[in-house]
Amino acid sequence: MTIGFVWEDGADRDLGLPAYATAGAAGADLRANLPGRGTIVLGPGDRALVPTGLRLAIPEGYEVQLRPRSGLALKHGITLPNSPGTIDSDYRGPLGVIVMNAGQEEFAIAHGDRIAQMVVAPVVQARFEAVSVLGDTARGAGGFGSTGRD
Repeated sequence: MTIGFVWEDGADRDLGLPAYATAGAAGADLRANLPGRGTIVLGPGDRALVPTGLRLAIPEGYEVQLRPRSGLALKHGITLPNSPGTIDSDYRGPLGVIVMNAGQEEFAIAHGDRIAQMVVAPVVQARFEAVSVLGDTARGAGGFGSTGRD
């Protein structure tokens, strides 16, 4: 499968397209493509929409999921508050990543930094219908924590 990309006007093309860091990687790294090759500083609790300089065309029947990078999350508390963020196959606008600093210290995102991962996944659309009764299960209506701690 191929995902087509178009560069935004003024984007730094030298950063390259998203890329898989290893042969077994599920997610391709996305880089911050900042105007003027600047920096975004996030204080604790701050959020920002970080541009990638890209637009993409996802084949019908697929989506792209945006996920945090585990090293940034562990070491600095940098996450994506809507994770996984979904990009639908019919979206053609700019690819931006909502990044949040859940850490306790300021964090700077520099031009070219790897900020998130994108995972391509198949989509199944269900048919929804109202029914008069739901089938029984062993769990039933047991909600949060109903299956125990272990």
